[in-house]
Amino acid sequence: MPHRGFRPSSSEQASAYAVAASELLEVLWGRGQESAASGTVSPSQLRALLVIERQEGTNLRALGEALGSRAPSVSRLCDRMEAMGLVLRAPSPTSRREVELRLSLRGRALLEEYRALRAAELNAVLERMAPADLAALTDGLAAFHAAASERLSPQRGTDASPLRRNVADSA
Repeated sequence: MPHRGFRPSSSEQASAYAVAASELLEVLWGRGQESAASGTVSPSQLRALLVIERQEGTNLRALGEALGSRAPSVSRLCDRMEAMGLVLRAPSPTSRREVELRLSLRGRALLEEYRALRAAELNAVLERMAPADLAALTDGLAAFHAAASERLSPQRGTDASPLRRNVADSA
């Protein structure tokens, strides 16, 4: 795929590049994740942790919506994460029928460790880029982040959270 001075003429071309880049990111992130000292979690557990971090105090229904999963699957996923000491469940102060989900200290530490490992892998790639290409990538990623955050936000039209707190989802 060409890169210098190339301007995609359509969202389909941009999407193709984004898909190819995301696949490479998965490989890079996997390398970082496997070297984590605190052990590994599944991709679905990692996505859930990122959603819970962004929407602290979320309930199972909202987590399921964010993940695109059904209630029984989300409940089992949370059971496993609670058993691993990554999340805490507490009764909702507004509804006796709901349970709130929060990250435990161990869950927060795991996300920080993964972020550091991922950043190291990404920095090794970014250091190979020309400064102008890196600047263009930064601008494009900032715009993508804003658009994706707006699409994934449970409350449309609100300001996006700080970059670090949003789901990249990626995960």
